[in-house]
Amino acid sequence: MGVNEIKALIDQLSKKKIDMYHKDFFLTWEKSRDEIDATFLVADVLRSMREANISPKIWDTGIAVSNFRDNSTRTRFSFASAADLLGLYVQDLDEGKSQIAHGETVRETANMISFLSEAIGIRDDMYLGEGDKYQREVAQALDDGVAAGVLPDRPTVVNLQSDIDHPTQSMADFLHLAHHFGGVDKLKGKKIAMTWAYSPSYGKPLSVPQGIIGLASRFGMEISLAHPEGYDLIPEVVELSKKQAAASGGSFKHTNSMDEAFKDADIVYPKSWAPYDVMLQRVPLLHAGNQGGLKDLEKACLANNARFKDWECTEEKMKLTKGGKALYMHCLPADITDVSCAAGEVAATVFDRYRDDTYREASYKPYIIAAMILLGKRKDPAATLRALLERKQIREVM
Repeated sequence: MGVNEIKALIDQLSKKKIDMYHKDFFLTWEKSRDEIDATFLVADVLRSMREANISPKIWDTGIAVSNFRDNSTRTRFSFASAADLLGLYVQDLDEGKSQIAHGETVRETANMISFLSEAIGIRDDMYLGEGDKYQREVAQALDDGVAAGVLPDRPTVVNLQSDIDHPTQSMADFLHLAHHFGGVDKLKGKKIAMTWAYSPSYGKPLSVPQGIIGLASRFGMEISLAHPEGYDLIPEVVELSKKQAAASGGSFKHTNSMDEAFKDADIVYPKSWAPYDVMLQRVPLLHAGNQGGLKDLEKACLANNARFKDWECTEEKMKLTKGGKALYMHCLPADITDVSCAAGEVAATVFDRYRDDTYREASYKPYIIAAMILLGKRKDPAATLRALLERKQIREVM
């Protein structure tokens, strides 16, 4: 993409009515449609600038703090890449090596890590009902710190996955879809099948499928949510998605048939998750450190999962999709049958055919995170990006 095309994207951004300055990014459904589109535009501008060897750094010093309370590969490195892209140094908050391990409060920690910080990325998805709550507690502590004059400026908080939503994942997924189909407006009327799929593990968060239906329902898409009976998502998120789908001119269908969901789908997203009720049962056991109780729950869940091994994205199921050529998507890592496990979410031949597509899908995440940070820290993001373009600082490539 050339400079003129980048300028055109910035012009589009300047016309969006947004209120994201000094705001955090927790849930996509808390953002207006213009704010969602603005995030896509900023991500595209940043990516295009980097590919044109134009430096998109808006800071020459500063820290981005990462707080991963669960394991991560893609999102951890995407956050680090996003921070570096903008000129920030990443400092990982290891709770086991900090005073948090000795009982330091959230309020104290939030202020202590924020004196020279521009952004804080938090992943907290293990405890249903508490991840989103924790992120907002950090944000409130930052507000209090600024109000008291302790902090000179407020870092923006980015949800790197909570118990409710995974906005950096879903936003990256849909930017990938926008590029695949030729624009966000081209998603209207497309059928997306968000389906449960078998996995030989349990306890996978609900936030990925919830993030997908919560965002797909903003674009007038035909959503088919499918899972075996009992593998429900958070009811409030499902109801919200139904209302959003109706408001955007789309539709929402809930079924217990994977085949029905795949039929004539343009996009399929087969992904395992733990039942809502199971996630509720895990919380007190995790808090209490009840390893015996967790083992018993895991055993029962895995036995129940095994009843649905036919919930796999196979070549036969892909033939049910529109023209047999639906786009396969996954947040990765996928459980691939006969590769990473004996039986899993997707057949090896299907995954191999779409492997590069899933990698492209993942490649948008650093730019989405960078866009979220920039929009939270710059009052006039279009002016900021224009200034970067006019500066014409070459990104050093050895």
